[in-house]
Amino acid sequence: MTELTTETANIIVTDSGFTAEDWTHGFTPLEELGANSAAPALAVDLGPADDPATLSARLDEIDLIRVAFPSFADGRGFTHARTLRRMGFSGRLRAAGHVISDQYAMARRCGFDEVEISPELAARQPEAEWKFRADWQANDYQARLRA
Repeated sequence: MTELTTETANIIVTDSGFTAEDWTHGFTPLEELGANSAAPALAVDLGPADDPATLSARLDEIDLIRVAFPSFADGRGFTHARTLRRMGFSGRLRAAGHVISDQYAMARRCGFDEVEISPELAARQPEAEWKFRADWQANDYQARLRA
């Protein structure tokens, strides 16, 4: 599994812009969740090679799922988001790692609520670039084609 940082210095991106981390309960790696199935799982880390279906019986117990993006070119996380939403997950869904601002609209359309980025990425792609893409529903070409 790709390592996800747990530093509070990471920045959370939402439709309203940059914000500080507000999740204080920590994250359980998927492999530890499987080994200790009796423990409550408030938040789970899901790697690109992990199977989201392994969470199907426990989705009601999970408040937040953080999906790792090891590279901006690795799109498996987008598929994980769609799969989790189709399975009925209604909690917070976060893309974390190497997601770039150009991918924000796609992340939101796939079901992510937020993106976690490093301070270094935030410096290269400032808040204005992310907020420019926050109007992701209005710029959906498929919706325009159906109209």
